[in-house]
This record gives sequence, structure tokens and C-alpha cells, in this order.
Amino acid sequence: MTLCPTNTPLRDTLKISLMDRSLYFKGMMLLIRKDRVVGEEERALMMRIGQLLSFEKGFCQGVIDDILTNEHVLDEPPLFSEPEVARCFIKDGLKVSLSDGQLHDSERHWLSDVAEANGLDRSWYDALAQESPAPAVAGPGSALEAESFVWD
Repeated sequence: MTLCPTNTPLRDTLKISLMDRSLYFKGMMLLIRKDRVVGEEERALMMRIGQLLSFEKGFCQGVIDDILTNEHVLDEPPLFSEPEVARCFIKDGLKVSLSDGQLHDSERHWLSDVAEANGLDRSWYDALAQESPAPAVAGPGSALEAESFVWD
């Protein structure tokens, strides 16, 4: 199985459970609130990710609208069932973070915490964060790792 295959011409697929799909969406929501602003680019990407993960449009809109004010959401890094899902999450997380034009320190540190919680090599994350795409490449139309997910 190819890991997070967006850079291959013919995309492979990666099976993802319902629990991991939920954690993926929730984790992205936690990430976009790190800088205390949800911009239009982030909103568009989150709606796209929600659609890719088969969440209803109204649900996604409501969660996005409430994420900055919801004090009941615990800010813990998601723990995925497979390291491959965590790698995809971090790659998409960097794209979502950069969609507003910059990678904030709070976003960078939180994604590092996700890598650590999921047992990913710190040097892998550091290298990935250093080579992150330019903000212009990380917009709403950019390729997402979540596009490779399938489920039963």
C-alpha cells in the first residue's frame, strides 16, 4: 500500500474506518481554530474534507460555525488506528494551515503533537514542515490526501 499517494499519477486508496474519519474531521477542526480565525479558504477546505469523508453539508457548516466558541471540545491530538492515516492527516493539516497564507506556530506545534501521539518519527515531521507547499499551492483546490480514502 502506498502511503498518502497524492503525488502519484494513479492514486492508490487507503481504507479508513468511521472512527478515523471522525477523528480526521475533528482534528482538522481543532487545527483551524489554533490561530483563532476561520478564514474563507479554511472554511472551503473543511467543507471539501467533510464531503470527502461523507459528512453532511449542514453538519459540517454547523461545526465550522461553532468551532471558535465551543468550549466543550477537548484540544487533544487525534490518535488514529494506523500510522498511514496520521501521515495523511498531517500532510492535509499543513495544507489547511497554509491556506490562510501562513503556518502559525500554534498550528505547527499542534501538528507536531499529532505526529508524536501517533508514533511518527519527529525527523519525518520536521522535514515535511520545512518543505511545506507555498500558501498559493495550499488553497481550496489543492490535492488532498483525504481524496485517497475509501471505506466499506
